[in-house]
Amino acid sequence: MKVRDIVSSIEEMAPLNYQESYDNAGLIVGSYDSEIKGVLICLDVVESVVEEAIQKGVDLIIAHHPIVFKGLKRFNGNNYVERTVILAIQNKISIYAAHTNLDSVKGGVNDRICDLIGLQNKRILSPVSNDLYKLITFVPTDYAEKVRNALFEAGAGSIGDYDSCSYSLDGSGSFRGGAETNAFVGEKGKLHFEPEVRIETICPKHLKSKVCASLLKNHPYEEPVFDVYQLEKENNQVGLGMIGELNEPEEALVFLKRIKKIFGVACIKHTDISKKKIKTVAVCGGSGSSLLPKAISQKADVFVSGDFKYHEFFDAEGRIIIADIGHYESEQFTRDIFYEIVTKKFPNFAVHISEINSNPINYL
Repeated sequence: MKVRDIVSSIEEMAPLNYQESYDNAGLIVGSYDSEIKGVLICLDVVESVVEEAIQKGVDLIIAHHPIVFKGLKRFNGNNYVERTVILAIQNKISIYAAHTNLDSVKGGVNDRICDLIGLQNKRILSPVSNDLYKLITFVPTDYAEKVRNALFEAGAGSIGDYDSCSYSLDGSGSFRGGAETNAFVGEKGKLHFEPEVRIETICPKHLKSKVCASLLKNHPYEEPVFDVYQLEKENNQVGLGMIGELNEPEEALVFLKRIKKIFGVACIKHTDISKKKIKTVAVCGGSGSSLLPKAISQKADVFVSGDFKYHEFFDAEGRIIIADIGHYESEQFTRDIFYEIVTKKFPNFAVHISEINSNPINYL
């Protein structure tokens, strides 16, 4: 098994293209071609986690938070980041992180929070824009089905919970090949008209290259004609935060106490109980304060997240209940997501969940 095998299984679900601009998800230490014997899964990579990896005999650590966010100019061991990276390199341990890219996809961090709370009708709170592309090509009628299916297999044609989505229109294409051409149909130097099908489909940004490569591989023409252009619309399958509804409205205080138990929170910081009943719930694992306006605009009764600053609590203005359950607490179940992804693809591979509690915050 190589690092790239494990990494690929994660990036199939959470492509690196979906990480935020400030993030540093991906392979941080090591080589994609390194042979590995086992994996250790954690939330944060700290020295004690690397020591645990050494003790367990594993050589790949998968974390939610990247150990390196900013560029390191020196490796002198003067802080925990430098010491952690040095220790990993000395012991030939690779470090990989899937952070905001895992936050942003269905089945990821926020989806898991929704499931734990018991939300239905889950949807992205802040969908990404300019992530979708329209592909148009023209194919000889007899080859239309083959090319269309190849595009679907490469990942094109998915819209929400539907796949294999496309539009086809019959027409006629014309061309005249030069002396050096090796045309699939027609004769050199003669104008040729061919019955063709115009195929339109859609694909996300991270699959654009793969879809275009599949088109070129499966199209019968020597010079296939196709257009790819960006769509100015939201991709409601990807983005930060999620929102959904409880099956039945719940007393606000009862809801908060239930959340406290689910996430094992020592205390919840919250605004005034401005809603008697909770029905619509917005969530964001980690630091979600920037999404508060989205939660309010979508009529959420409560916003469950972490890392709200003092003055940000005032922004609720009685329109929503802010429930700050803590950064670590909101993302702790990310380890289970990694474990499920890797063991599903590689059921007989050694995968461990770290026993280290890396939460730097303590409560009295």
